[in-house]
Amino acid sequence: EAFISRVIHSVLYFIFMHKIQFMDKNRNPTAIEIALTSLRQDVLSLAYLPGTKLKVEHLQQTYGLSSSPIREALNRLAEEGLVRSDDRKGFRVALVSDVDLQDITSMRLLIDLPTLEQSMKNGDDDWEAQVIASFHVLEKLESRLPERPVVLNAEWSALHRAFHAAMMSACPSERMVLSSSSLFDQAERYRHISARYRTVIKRKSEEHKVLMRAVLRRDIATAKELHQEHVLSTQKNALKALAQWHQDTH
Repeated sequence: EAFISRVIHSVLYFIFMHKIQFMDKNRNPTAIEIALTSLRQDVLSLAYLPGTKLKVEHLQQTYGLSSSPIREALNRLAEEGLVRSDDRKGFRVALVSDVDLQDITSMRLLIDLPTLEQSMKNGDDDWEAQVIASFHVLEKLESRLPERPVVLNAEWSALHRAFHAAMMSACPSERMVLSSSSLFDQAERYRHISARYRTVIKRKSEEHKVLMRAVLRRDIATAKELHQEHVLSTQKNALKALAQWHQDTH
């Protein structure tokens, strides 16, 4: 009963925090947080296409911020690999390519699998409740999506990210968790490209549910195998979409 209570509490808390993220206008994040969150979202969602020059003056007008937080955000995104900086040419959105995607995928498997294993070995009841809660909210949103191929939206992407982050979160190595999160974000642009060329309905909830159950059973071998298949599936679909993307954008 205590565990069920924690799960219910986690679900309610997760829903509350998710609504706060998207609806609360009373929060007062710093200018740097606003710049970083807005820029990262626009880069990941392809609002700024790969290779686009990011002019500080234009971004100031777009986000209503001064140059200082904009530059700080650009530098942080450069550290994450989403933006490229050049002393003479300024900042540009990082390009996408088959080689880059394959490199991201290789690094994800190198980092994610041991991170997931350590998380499963160290996770407690509260961690389990968080994993269940994050899956529940993601599944509920996906059940409301129209029965047709859809382009990823910000809300689904945020909940999808939160689900994967929850599974990794009990790993005691902060560097491994942060590296896993950064690589997940670097793969996000490729998910959006893949979604743009999707011609069939693709529901991920069942795939996520099977993975979650293996994680909660502490079945390390199965969970790692399923996560690897999940990551490789993303790469396979994105590589197909990239070929069409390059034709359409060149």
